[in-house]
Amino acid sequence: MSDTQYIKSKEWLDRASKVLAAGVSSEFRKYNHPHALFYTHGKGVHLYDVDGNEYLDFTLSQGPLILGHSNREVLDAVHDYSEDGQLFAGQHQQEVELAELLNQIIPSAEMMRFCLDGSEAVHTAFRVARSKTGKTKFLRFEGHYHGWLDNVSWGISAPSAEALGDRLHPNVYAWSQGLPEMSREEFLVLPWNDLELVQKTLEENHQEIAAIITEPMMCNSGCIPPKEGFLEGLRSLCDEYGIALIFDEVITGFRLGLSGAQGYFKVTPDMSIFAKAIGSGYPISAIVGKKIWMDEIVTARVIHAGTLNSCNPTVAAALATVSILKRDDPYPKMFALGERLRSGLRKQAAEVGVNLLVQGLGPVIHTGFIDQEEVNDFRDVQLFDKGKLKQFIGGLHDSGLRVIGRGLWYISAVHTEEDIDKALRISKRILQTMTQKNE
Repeated sequence: MSDTQYIKSKEWLDRASKVLAAGVSSEFRKYNHPHALFYTHGKGVHLYDVDGNEYLDFTLSQGPLILGHSNREVLDAVHDYSEDGQLFAGQHQQEVELAELLNQIIPSAEMMRFCLDGSEAVHTAFRVARSKTGKTKFLRFEGHYHGWLDNVSWGISAPSAEALGDRLHPNVYAWSQGLPEMSREEFLVLPWNDLELVQKTLEENHQEIAAIITEPMMCNSGCIPPKEGFLEGLRSLCDEYGIALIFDEVITGFRLGLSGAQGYFKVTPDMSIFAKAIGSGYPISAIVGKKIWMDEIVTARVIHAGTLNSCNPTVAAALATVSILKRDDPYPKMFALGERLRSGLRKQAAEVGVNLLVQGLGPVIHTGFIDQEEVNDFRDVQLFDKGKLKQFIGGLHDSGLRVIGRGLWYISAVHTEEDIDKALRISKRILQTMTQKNE
């Protein structure tokens, strides 16, 4: 990295830090390389910053841009519908059309409500589960991210794998200061991908558990598919004990297929959360569920509200995005590109002689450095070499390749084989450089 490569971004960051806390509006942006950067525009799979640097983008803005930056159809749909108004504090036609479309394609979407982000939708699902079951706690899994609000800001970070302690009764760490201690009492937590532990826990505690929430594929800590039978086992246990099964599809939704991970894995939850890719970067999420659960909202036993919910621009963006995905069916191409990238990175690691582990499914890929052939849960993820990963991601970024800092790559509907091959050329050069520096 040259001293001048990010100089204008640093000037803007210094200016922003005088009025924005830490110069940013979301904590994760602080950890860009080499610091928070300022961008000017994006088009397709390319992103540009204030210093004129161009990036081949595999972050897709942390996932939402499944159709790439500045998709013309989406932008036109937002513009045209916004011409009729931004917000009515009432219903409008495209809201119904979007709900009807989701009802057709998502197995669990018998009824739904729209929100602004995933965190809000998750908490709506918890409220529904508590109301219907009369129970108060939820079961969740280590390393799964379900937003930043109090009762889910535990168990997504840890000092080390050893610090997590016993698998059946894990130690749980707060992600942030300022969490009320009582929020720790709202949930039980377990390592993921271990159905036997879930069964034992429910045998002892099912009378107090209203819901189990899970990422159907663990994407926020590594990129780990469920073990065979794990999701099916959760479904069976929830049926046995009268517990709501909630899939957090904020990442997997519209990425593993038009029907989400539930369609891909053929396991239907009681409720699901969709966000990110549903709106191509506009702030919209959805809690979708079976009518028997969503009736808690229908009857107003559960109150769900929000002034800005389903405003015209966000609904237009979502309707356009999902309609394009349905019309164009980019999934065979995205899965093929994902495998091209995974196999290419694995081949490079073997040739260069580095312990790069490449995992994932379809258009979601994770890269990390570890002396294991696979990782299965958050405890394994704690063993990744964070120093090597930072070096790798920084090297890619300085060479014009943008990847999420925790090693996650997203492929969009508009990436091409040429983009994948360019990424592989850059990654090989960085891996070779890293090997030489560490010798």
